[in-house]
Amino acid sequence: MTEKTWFEQAVERVVSEVVAGHVPALKDELVRRVSSEVEPQAAGASEGDASSLLKAVSAVQSGSTQREILRSLLDNTVRYCGRAALFVVKAGAATGWQGRGFANHEELKDFPLDVTSGLAARAMQSRMAFSGAAGEMDSQFSSRFSAPADGRVMLLPLLLKEKVAALVYADAGADANGHMDASALELLVLVTSAWLEVAASRKQTQKDPATAEKAVAAAAAAAPQSAPAVPDPFAAHAPLHSMAAAAPAASAPAAFSAPPIETVMAEAPAAEPIAQPAEPEPSAPDAFAGMSAEDAEVHRKAQRFARLLVDEIKLYNQAKVAEGRKNRDLYDRLKDDIDKSRATYQKRYGSTVAAGADYFHAELIRSLSEDDSSLMGANYQR
Repeated sequence: MTEKTWFEQAVERVVSEVVAGHVPALKDELVRRVSSEVEPQAAGASEGDASSLLKAVSAVQSGSTQREILRSLLDNTVRYCGRAALFVVKAGAATGWQGRGFANHEELKDFPLDVTSGLAARAMQSRMAFSGAAGEMDSQFSSRFSAPADGRVMLLPLLLKEKVAALVYADAGADANGHMDASALELLVLVTSAWLEVAASRKQTQKDPATAEKAVAAAAAAAPQSAPAVPDPFAAHAPLHSMAAAAPAASAPAAFSAPPIETVMAEAPAAEPIAQPAEPEPSAPDAFAGMSAEDAEVHRKAQRFARLLVDEIKLYNQAKVAEGRKNRDLYDRLKDDIDKSRATYQKRYGSTVAAGADYFHAELIRSLSEDDSSLMGANYQR
């Protein structure tokens, strides 16, 4: 190897000095650029968690029967825990209904959970959620279904009319990397309790509309005369039963009481403690008059599915929705989401008796563009 000339040595020395002088600035620039990339993602993590929770709540509220609501609750609890199970409470005893995340979840059906001691007793007596060591659970339950990897469990009471109608069990699962978000679980159970009462009131109203009208009249008569009536801006979209559901409990007759789950269980087989209504529940009086029960049920499910798809578009594109309404070009801004959701809807209901109704288009106009089809823009085609 030939020796370096004086010129090469001089260049190497100058370059080394220049690079050494810029090392601190280069480090600062690296930190700045990495931070600029990481911070938005870190900030978006909480927003993503909130969006996921909103989606779970929407899924629970899409149910119209007790069975649908409780299944949706269990399906969505496993977003925030490793395993979950629901025990229906009747006459002071808790019996297994369904579970999620268990390797042997079928054995949960009809499993008698001891609620006379430990966490279960505390949750029953206080009507509050409790978490603790797995050793505080029913020993037979722990031995049959194994303890979670982190040794922690949680029991959440599901209340109806101030009484514990069911207990929701949750843990992080057998995986050492499992997690359990207690706050999210408590919120889901609370929403489920409220929605079960709404569903029960809706069913009673549909069965006896005359009683509903009397309840509304009684509530109106009991209201202070000095308070002026304020028009409901969403009256056009409110189902008829909502007026009765809004009446104060003190003014409403007993027919509007939300029946606790144990009342329904008395007529249900042991393996399926939550009773399925014998007849479909119409979303509005005479909405599907002249249809068979089977066809009417398909139409109702198509409506609910369309509503869920559009709600999801709105949830994940709030900024675009606001701008699209302002500039009357919703479809241009949300084209990919709308087209994908329409394809999903058509795949499920495009070849059913509900195909001609096109509930997805109707929901886009009703909910996304707020009953103003011009907000969809000139490029939107049904």
